[in-house]
Amino acid sequence: MQRITKTFQLKNVQQFKKQLFLWAQQSETVIWLDSNNYNQQYSSFDGVLAVEEFTSIKTDYYNAFKKLKEYQTITKDYIFGYISYDVKNDVEQLSSKNFDGLDFPDLYFFQPQKLFFINQNTVEFQYLKLVDDEIESDFENIQKSKSLEIQKSKNNIKIKLRIHKDEYYKKVTKILEHIQRGDIYEANFCQEFYAENATINPLEVYEHLNAISQPPFATFLKIDAQYALSASPERYLRKEGTKIISQPIKGTAKRLRSKIDDEKIASDLARDLKERSENVMIVDLVRNDLSKSAKKGTVNVEELCKVYSFKQVHQMISTVVCEIEENIHPVDVIKNTFPMGSMTGAPKVAAMKIIENLEETKRGLYSGAVGYFTPDGNFDFNVVIRSILYNAETNYISYSVGGAITTKSNPEKEYEECLLKAKAMKYVLLHSK
Repeated sequence: MQRITKTFQLKNVQQFKKQLFLWAQQSETVIWLDSNNYNQQYSSFDGVLAVEEFTSIKTDYYNAFKKLKEYQTITKDYIFGYISYDVKNDVEQLSSKNFDGLDFPDLYFFQPQKLFFINQNTVEFQYLKLVDDEIESDFENIQKSKSLEIQKSKNNIKIKLRIHKDEYYKKVTKILEHIQRGDIYEANFCQEFYAENATINPLEVYEHLNAISQPPFATFLKIDAQYALSASPERYLRKEGTKIISQPIKGTAKRLRSKIDDEKIASDLARDLKERSENVMIVDLVRNDLSKSAKKGTVNVEELCKVYSFKQVHQMISTVVCEIEENIHPVDVIKNTFPMGSMTGAPKVAAMKIIENLEETKRGLYSGAVGYFTPDGNFDFNVVIRSILYNAETNYISYSVGGAITTKSNPEKEYEECLLKAKAMKYVLLHSK
């Protein structure tokens, strides 16, 4: 279906972003992606909003990639959505029997009636032809949204741990036993923090989380009463023509107030042998995954173990790329690499079986991916980490964190790293702005 495009100049981009975000909340289906002006090599826009589904697909994991492939092929338009971690069960002979307090569909994509792309000081409206007569009035109404005040959350939140510290130590010790036996050499083990009978204002929580984190892959997702509020720093997979880009993160250090101390801790992270070995293991796994789709000899590591700084943490990131044949379907490229190696371990299937047995919660959207496909088959997806998931019908709030367990891992230090990763989510849930 044809889209009608109109571009407007913006006087104050940050103000317009906030107005657009507020205006979008009248819709039942919203995906907002914000790069927070982070300086990155691979980027298509500063922000994009997709609202109001025209068509959609919602399914459990069974044949999920086949259904997505059919939907993407038939639609030939922008589609926005997510693939949850448990779609792994469609790729391998795996299962997910752990507790699920959120009850999100395993896979969801929609074709938006209205799209907004923000680039530097312009916004481009792309509306399906059936609603293009609303462009001018919507632009006016968006600019009036500044008078709306975001209602504060009520602080009735009591955060609980699904796995307590002693139990966490025991489970990490079991993973280390698997590593010593040679079953695996790395596993990404995750734990959930949750609150029951709790209500939040998702707008306020997302805005606060984004303000203190300012990551390049921030996401606000709303599907009816289900929300994902994400401050993800990690790209899962991007397709630009025949080029595929993966940017796994492994290696974390906290930011420090003193500039000298902060620079030293970043430098220490860059040289940390344990963190580097974790990163290199996942790079090898990603190279292997990409080779399933790549032209022979084109898988290449553009950047290995480079430290990038974000507002809350320093992260060690590698960039792995390849070229694919033009006739490979974009959904197959994703299927060949899913779930992302940074959230599983190596060897991948063995690691996924072990962590499924030891984790207490079904991961669901956490460590899945949110993103979009373009009409010409390009795509870009983040990794759903540093994210708060919320079901407003059941008043259930969840955020999970994980870490890579390798032979050099110390259970106590791994636990501390989990608390560091959880810090921003915990803070915004317990402190209204």
